Amino acid sequence: MDDYIAIATLNDFIFCPYSIYLHSVYMETDEGLYKAPPQTKGTIVHEGVDKKSGSTRSHDIFSLPVFSDSLGIAGKIDLFKQDRKLLIERKNNLKQIFRGQLYQIWAQYFCMKEMEYDVQNLAFYEISTNKMFPIKLPSNADRAELANFIDKFKKYNPLIDTFNINPNKCRHCIYCNLCDKTSVDNVYT
Repeated sequence: MDDYIAIATLNDFIFCPYSIYLHSVYMETDEGLYKAPPQTKGTIVHEGVDKKSGSTRSHDIFSLPVFSDSLGIAGKIDLFKQDRKLLIERKNNLKQIFRGQLYQIWAQYFCMKEMEYDVQNLAFYEISTNKMFPIKLPSNADRAELANFIDKFKKYNPLIDTFNINPNKCRHCIYCNLCDKTSVDNVYT
């Protein structure tokens, strides 16, 4: 599974393809070097899922490793409520649902379907407000879009491929101060 794309990186790749490269460079270093307060808070909030302590219901599955051979992706789901056939992606704050976040939950859905789980409903859950945001199941066209995106991700070469530098995005990137593509400081310093 070394060639599999991590589902968690799909949204990051849309945000900035180069950030995936920077993550791989800095991932073995001290997280304090690059992790910003929102990421630290997100890690703390996510501990209930990772430790599988968010629910005592026997039909709730937390932090299940999933993969799809057909898409070449792997990762973990946050929560699957078997009794409701509901796959939930948890986010601390969800001001709007971005395409990359949809790609994440679609990827989890397709993995679970390939693993023969009966998923019939999808939702985002906003932890900070305790609100659920149901979303439509992905269509065949959505699956094709996701597959094309994953193919683009796999072919990305940070030394050759160009990308648009967006100073506003750079300011909110945790790797901004370590990035050789911009001189903008991030908002977290």
